[in-house]
Amino acid sequence: MTVRLAVFDCDGTLSDGQAAVCEAMEAAFASAGLAMPDPYLVRRTVGLSLPYAVRQIAPDAAEHEHALVVEAYKQAFRRSRSEGTLVEPLYEGVAELLGRLKAGGWLLGVATGKSDRGLQSCLVAHGIFDLFVTLQTADRHPSKPDPSMLLAAMAEAGAATADTVMIGDTGYDIAMARAAGCRALGVAWGYHAPEELLAAGADAVAQTPAELEELIDG
Repeated sequence: MTVRLAVFDCDGTLSDGQAAVCEAMEAAFASAGLAMPDPYLVRRTVGLSLPYAVRQIAPDAAEHEHALVVEAYKQAFRRSRSEGTLVEPLYEGVAELLGRLKAGGWLLGVATGKSDRGLQSCLVAHGIFDLFVTLQTADRHPSKPDPSMLLAAMAEAGAATADTVMIGDTGYDIAMARAAGCRALGVAWGYHAPEELLAAGADAVAQTPAELEELIDG
């Protein structure tokens, strides 16, 4: 029996964590005594593992300053989560899409630059944690576009590259899929423009969850 696996990025694909990421990054830079980061640059790095993102946002800062920002960012997110102020809404139609895919025989996974704790918190909060059979995070893998997360997801699910599709909103997701040898689909509602996703090698870019479902099944 063929195992069909659909692996999703989280921020920018399943959920909209843009505001939370920008707020935490601003707090982290302030804590480290660095100038406020450009929100555009912050959004551009969503999807990368945190240390890589910080280096891209502040390439001229020293390594010890990068380390301070990383730790302060984690603390800011933990504080928001514990205070109940963290806002990471699912995009409209995503929960229903996941339910239909699972009912249609697809195995579902996530490959994200989030931490294990951050991903679990997001998925549990939206009641979709149990839909996924494999969860790959930055805690156990190199940053995207390294294919490690996607290769681990396929191995855990028992899926072949030919029967796996990666869905994401950034060029990092698309490049990871290409490096792993599987299909790559982009979504237009995230943080990189559709033309960037196509230039990175996406097979197609969906404008809506309904269109994405057709592309996945196609």
